[in-house]
Amino acid sequence: MRRISLILGFLLLNLAWTVLVLGDPASFSIHMIVHMAVVAGVAPLLAVGISGTRYDLVSKSPILTPLVASMIELVAVWGWHLPALRALAESAPFFRVLEQVTFLVAGLILWLSCFGGSGVGQEQRRLGGTLGLLFTSMHMTLLGALLSLSPRPLYGEGFVTCFGVPLSAGQDQQIGGVVMLMVGAAVYLAGGVTLLARTLNAPFAAKAREG
Repeated sequence: MRRISLILGFLLLNLAWTVLVLGDPASFSIHMIVHMAVVAGVAPLLAVGISGTRYDLVSKSPILTPLVASMIELVAVWGWHLPALRALAESAPFFRVLEQVTFLVAGLILWLSCFGGSGVGQEQRRLGGTLGLLFTSMHMTLLGALLSLSPRPLYGEGFVTCFGVPLSAGQDQQIGGVVMLMVGAAVYLAGGVTLLARTLNAPFAAKAREG
């Protein structure tokens, strides 16, 4: 299971970054599709593969709790979506790479802090992970809504191309915001609900093993 998750994670990462390289660098909707693929697809898949191994350094850290990791994710996501940093990432390949690495690292830290570890303290970490993922879902929802409902485009002017379809800057931003709402918020909410269900079912599972 871990090996399959790692393989799928790296394949998805390669696909996402290929789309980013071949797509219009000014297209915000392409950026958001890749962003969601990295933080809500690649990161949890890699976290499942790394969790509980010697490379799972995050869940062993007393500092990187799920809520702290969620704050790191918030700063990374909201920071790179400031208009000035977005323009910087569009204009220079170095900053585009830095942006993507930041998203991947922040996503891995969050998912490992929530799902990683084993043995003593795992149930407490799951409960904290529930709160961390639900908080992340909330700030993803807020940012997606702000981008979708903004009365004017925040990123660039004129027309861009998204998978061969010409879009105005406003349409491009709205599609990107909707992608964040539909994918990001939903995946983190599902992760939080899954952890909550595991936490609530843990006493029954323990009794079943004892019986």
